[in-house]
Amino acid sequence: VRRGRGSLHPREGRARTRTCGAAWGAVQPLSVTVFPTAGSRRVRLVDGAGRCAGRVEIYYQGRWGTVCDDTWDLADATVVCRQLGCGGALEAAGSARFGEGSGQIWLDGVNCSGAEAALWDCPAEAWGQHNCGHKEDAGVVCSGLCWFMALRLENSDGCSGRLQVFYNGTWGSVCSNSMTTETVSLVCKELGCGNEGELEIHSNYAKLSGTAWLDHVECGKSNSSFWQCPSASWNPQSCDDLREETHITCNDREKIRAVGGKDDCSGRVEIWHRGTWGTLCDNAWDMWDAEVACRQLGCGPALYALGQAAAGEGTGPMWLMECRGTELSLQDCWAQPGDSGACQHKADAAVHCSGAVEVRLADGGSRCAGRVEVKHQDRWGTVCDDDWDKSDAAVVCRQLGCGVALEAHWNAHFGPGSGPTWMDDVHCNGKESALSDCMHAGWGQTDCDHREDAGVTCSGFVRLVGGDSPCSGSVEVYDRDQWKAVCHSHFGAKAAEVVCRELQCGTALSAHGAAQLGEGAGPVWDRELQCVGNESILSFCPTGTPKDKACTHSNGTHVTCTRFRLVNGMLGTWGTLCDSRWDLSDAHVLCRHLGCGFAESIPGGGLFGRGTGPVWRDSFHCDGTEAHLGQCPVTALGASPCSQENAAAVICSGHEADLSLCNTSLPESMPTEGIMEDVGVVCQGSRWVRLVDGAGRCAGRVEIYYQGRWGTVCDDAWDLADAAVVCRQLGCGGVLEAAGSARFGEGSGQIWLDGVNCSGTEAALWDCPAEAWGQHDCGHKEDAGVVCSEFTALRLENSDGCSGRLQVFYNGTWGSVCSNSMTTETVSLVCKELGCGNEGELEIHSNYAKLSGTAWLDHVECGKSNSSFWQCPSASWNPQSCDDLREETHITCNDREKIRAVGGKDDCSGRVEIWHRGTWGTLCDNAWDMWDAEVACRQLGCGPALYALGQAAAGEGTGPMWLMECRGTELSLQDCWAQPGDSAACQHKADAAVHCSGEQWGWETWLGACEGLSVLVILRIILGVLLCLLLALLAGQVRSTRAQRRGASFPSGPRGEMPPGRAGGAGGVGVLGHRNRAMCCLLPHVLPH
Repeated sequence: VRRGRGSLHPREGRARTRTCGAAWGAVQPLSVTVFPTAGSRRVRLVDGAGRCAGRVEIYYQGRWGTVCDDTWDLADATVVCRQLGCGGALEAAGSARFGEGSGQIWLDGVNCSGAEAALWDCPAEAWGQHNCGHKEDAGVVCSGLCWFMALRLENSDGCSGRLQVFYNGTWGSVCSNSMTTETVSLVCKELGCGNEGELEIHSNYAKLSGTAWLDHVECGKSNSSFWQCPSASWNPQSCDDLREETHITCNDREKIRAVGGKDDCSGRVEIWHRGTWGTLCDNAWDMWDAEVACRQLGCGPALYALGQAAAGEGTGPMWLMECRGTELSLQDCWAQPGDSGACQHKADAAVHCSGAVEVRLADGGSRCAGRVEVKHQDRWGTVCDDDWDKSDAAVVCRQLGCGVALEAHWNAHFGPGSGPTWMDDVHCNGKESALSDCMHAGWGQTDCDHREDAGVTCSGFVRLVGGDSPCSGSVEVYDRDQWKAVCHSHFGAKAAEVVCRELQCGTALSAHGAAQLGEGAGPVWDRELQCVGNESILSFCPTGTPKDKACTHSNGTHVTCTRFRLVNGMLGTWGTLCDSRWDLSDAHVLCRHLGCGFAESIPGGGLFGRGTGPVWRDSFHCDGTEAHLGQCPVTALGASPCSQENAAAVICSGHEADLSLCNTSLPESMPTEGIMEDVGVVCQGSRWVRLVDGAGRCAGRVEIYYQGRWGTVCDDAWDLADAAVVCRQLGCGGVLEAAGSARFGEGSGQIWLDGVNCSGTEAALWDCPAEAWGQHDCGHKEDAGVVCSEFTALRLENSDGCSGRLQVFYNGTWGSVCSNSMTTETVSLVCKELGCGNEGELEIHSNYAKLSGTAWLDHVECGKSNSSFWQCPSASWNPQSCDDLREETHITCNDREKIRAVGGKDDCSGRVEIWHRGTWGTLCDNAWDMWDAEVACRQLGCGPALYALGQAAAGEGTGPMWLMECRGTELSLQDCWAQPGDSAACQHKADAAVHCSGEQWGWETWLGACEGLSVLVILRIILGVLLCLLLALLAGQVRSTRAQRRGASFPSGPRGEMPPGRAGGAGGVGVLGHRNRAMCCLLPHVLPH
């Protein structure tokens, strides 16, 4: 198996698929071979995880070839499904959804009625006549009769949880009646989770919701596969009692241990995989990897990452591993078997962890404030406030990298926790490195309850000082027990984004030198920040030693973050806020920020009179817990027109109806009439709802704020009516999906609601019939989720993702963006949003044609003050915003990643350099081989690779270095896994190089082939080539016109409408070639979660 960016086992789905033909569900066995057809023509579906889903291929004239997706639709797909005995068609996929084929393209322009017996009976172009490439290969997903099936244990580790099978396009449970130990064993074997397992019994009765496909699965000792076991027939209601669902925990789950050290928190790192212990190669083993190992061991932060068998040589298989440092376990990291030459047990990796018990702060609004919780015996619990003081709090803040302790809290200041109270009578001297180093009464020895939970407020690692608000000022970091200024030359725009994010101040408006603000008097930090920009806190950013001269306060850094979005293009202009999306959660945040209590009501517009100035159509999307409106997500795109009569209003509990009596803390230079009269604020109780971990505020896990804590909702009986209430409550439009089984990840803490049964018309989720608050029989693996229609995404519709037609995803559909009033700032923000550089060009199409399909937006007018595309004003959402193809927006971003060969005899040989984020860099020769070289030569257009060279064979380069791993089939190096090269192992003396065959069919190649021929023959060849070029241009024009008439469509997932993401291996993609498509996908290509 070719190495790739994978994990030791597949995390997502952990599904094992099968084709039909076993004894399952009394289904008659069907041959898994391709059905023979009339003459010498056959059809098959390939690369689709089963014989009833995949790329369409036809066998004709002794060769397999593909079908072009021009005019490909469900009628065509229906014929294929029927021809293969695979039931009906679920999807007609295009754009090489199942990968690009090779060889001949046999059919184009297929136009079936749906009643034909075979695909070649449908009208189409002549055999082999087409104007397509393999990136347009057609595909099909069939429903059954005998679709592919899959198996999974529904939990994050893939080796425990509810047993489910995928059949007829749907996941369903397996009932436990007649379940044998052999069945349990085969499930664990099938999923690679060992040879044995335990069947869990649930004692509480509840009606089973959803599909239960199978019952009476009776595997015996003679069965070698789960799929061979006899069972009752397929039936979506095989059982209806929740106690009958099968829950299995496999005993041989992958784990980790530290061996040969002084305790369980230090030693040689060993991993249990596929029934045996193995070690890790110290090649590229660093502190990021060690940090993950210590986290998984529950041993606190890593102190050292050791190599060269520092804890002795181990035995068994060896693994080469690369972690980003944020993973929960080593099994989540990229890994591959260690090369037997480079990885031997004398190179076993080891780790030395601090041994400190993990600590966190919960429910405080930030990572540096909240209830103190510690993890002991793999369970989170709280700390009692007996004798709790600032010295104890200081240790917690230091351990978390949160600066100094500002306050030590008592009496469950941040709400009561749950679980055990692990520590009591804590006595720290304030100098300890971890809370577990302090004296205490003993683990679990306490006489407290959760009303006495201790809390902490820390200063944080970073702060902004000297500005007009907590969200602007000079940057200072807390280092070695003192605050230090940060030099502007050591600080960039990416670091500014992270600072604003950590301080919960929105996004960065500006980052500039602070000389004009006056010099400071304190110390200056001697490190350089090298943030990527997506870190959650500044302490996660890599740092380095500055290369330039020492920094002083005269060139410090000043950052301004967004605080409010009541401005739009004209900073400092007060205006009325439209009430179209104004709700109680938003109002509550405003009341609290103004010191006016909570929101009691949001009366209709006009209650406080007309406002003055512009009417801002920006929509705040608060969950109710933010400190101020600047922390809430904001959108303006597609907002409907609004008048002064529709001004948002609020009545706060502090001073009812009269906000002018409140302490607004606004600058005196700002007029208050507009805000006081028009943002009129009403908050009922203390219940809020939000969607989290869904890459947008309108999709994710459902969480409810109740009694001072966030908790989840169980998916028992969870359906579209329940989800519709959530979407309406959040102002997210209609519902697209009611998700269950912790589709958006497992939550934590309380499960507030179970058995929710809404009619769909309720105003809030808690108005629906349900069990009593906190009464449930669920675990977090059953957390409910929602996908609403106003989930949005952005893309440039092309293979590289950085050029093409601009489209937005809204209301479940991709649609174009019209180019009227398009500004250079809009183009720039699109490129930035997609990670394609800072600038781009707007392409103009001169030929008139009627636009087919949806065009969602027009008059998108981003300005210099907008930091996101979604904040830009535009015309209202309208599926027919324009109808002329010339008005469609096509953008090419200028900072697209590219490749070159330098220092060789020609452009097809030399040192491989890649353009990324505005600079050229080189590749490390560590693991550089012919697979990688093959991709480089393909991207260079230089034919096959002859040699993969290392050790700076073509000279040493400059700039950043990358470590890269390709499978050999990628179209470009940007599609391969990559990460920044380790500064020790990857230096420019190890720059990779390539020597390609250089088989380019340019004029030199033609002339070389013509040596010895007569002038007349050469002229004929040249004329023939010119004629071919002319015909190619004409064919291209025909194809372009045809494509415009047809209108391209984005391939949807099996449930229809959601945008699938770019495929990547488990464990994530590397930095190089990363494309953040604004908001990530929620549905997979074939298998739903």
